[in-house]
Amino acid sequence: MSMYLLGFDIGSSSVKAAMIEAGTGKCAASDFFPKIEMPIIAAQAGWAEQNPDEWWDNLKLALKSVLAQAKVAKEDIKAIGISYQMHGLVLTDKQKKVLRPSIIWCDSRAVPYGEKAFNEIGKEYSLTHLLNSPGNFTAAKLAWVKENEPDIYSQTDKIMLPGDYIAMRLTDVAATTVEGLSEGIFWDFKNNKISDKILNYFGFKSDILPNTVPTFGIQGLLSKYVAEELGLAEGTPVCYRAGDQPNNALSLNVFNAGEIAATAGTSGVVYGVLGQVNYDTLSRVNTFAHVNHTSGNIRLGVLLCINGTGILNSWLKKNIAGNISYDEMNKLASQSPIGSKGLSIIPFGNGAERMLQNKEINCSVNDINFNIHSQADLLRAAQEGIAFSFQYGMEIMKDMGMDISVIRAGNANMFLSSLFRQTLANISGATIELYDTDGAVGAARGAGIGSKIYKSPAEAFATLNKIAVISPQSEHKQEYEQAYFLWRDILKQKLE
Repeated sequence: MSMYLLGFDIGSSSVKAAMIEAGTGKCAASDFFPKIEMPIIAAQAGWAEQNPDEWWDNLKLALKSVLAQAKVAKEDIKAIGISYQMHGLVLTDKQKKVLRPSIIWCDSRAVPYGEKAFNEIGKEYSLTHLLNSPGNFTAAKLAWVKENEPDIYSQTDKIMLPGDYIAMRLTDVAATTVEGLSEGIFWDFKNNKISDKILNYFGFKSDILPNTVPTFGIQGLLSKYVAEELGLAEGTPVCYRAGDQPNNALSLNVFNAGEIAATAGTSGVVYGVLGQVNYDTLSRVNTFAHVNHTSGNIRLGVLLCINGTGILNSWLKKNIAGNISYDEMNKLASQSPIGSKGLSIIPFGNGAERMLQNKEINCSVNDINFNIHSQADLLRAAQEGIAFSFQYGMEIMKDMGMDISVIRAGNANMFLSSLFRQTLANISGATIELYDTDGAVGAARGAGIGSKIYKSPAEAFATLNKIAVISPQSEHKQEYEQAYFLWRDILKQKLE
């Protein structure tokens, strides 16, 4: 008899569900809702909220479609895993009812609260214990509610991250994880416990955080009422939950120190695993507990976000390249030599960049010569500039003690370009591995680990479909380095 695993990915644009057959790892069915992006409520500039009931409604629609496609007996679905948009804040009362819309990850209203806490708690404590500034994360968002909506705060029994809320709807049990607490900036890594300093500084009630459960393991059982509502079996265990970036890393089998999970869509993310407690003194990256972190086995996820990456390529397609496809753009760019004949593009035209200490330097085309440069050179310089921005960020990670040997990515967006992939491999010296997977499928595999259907992550990912391996080319190392050093010198001048 086949066993199946169910994964949910709760994004801010849509909710995706996927079901995999545990033995083969093959995806039996997947779907997402809504088919247009979920609305984000922005009552004021810089605000971003969503109604948690919309996540639940879209989860039900996605699950209904998956069950109809897979035609699997509900008793054969053995475990559920959850991935979710990070850093959001959900508040519930004693009856587990939501008190206000969720303040989600891209809401910036809490920035002043986090900055004040960073200064008053102290940089040394924040970085050595929390590994981050309180910044604009969940704790700072709750501080905003406490000061600006005291009636809501006084009714609050528990706060949760979006994934915690979905798990509560499934199991009727409010709980969170160490990974979740760390992304909310509630976790003291030095003392391996919830930070009393954060709770005391903000004046939060000590029991406002739900109980902590392991990232992998039985976190709760599907209640009878919800099982009937969803068409699933009562008692099905929820066995895994993680934020979307740690879960993306898990989806790509990234568990060990030195391994990297990368995405390069409109913006770029580099998520690397660090095997020691460390931090960036300039707060250019964020550090959280990875999915397999324990006090005895340190595994920290170092998260680097780059706003200006693939959006440059899409801007060129819309405004410069003309009526040609991305594939045709890639072929045209490949006609230009390594280094784009000395043409360099700084790609940071999508707002302030955290890895540049929140400076907004915009995109620039440098050293263009009308007599020698062509459209092909411009397109190649853009892809090289994006790859170089990844390398610049990974050098921050290397300074933290990360030995980067493998970069794993889904076969999507900029990673569809062989030029981009080879440039990144050559300049980083890392091998790039491309896989066919996504967040919901990863959450399903995570549930298999948590339920012990898989005895280890190695067994869970033995069936992961590797599409391609891109190795560094030593014969072109010097050419790529010269192009990168030129690019980096231009960037440093702009930062002065």
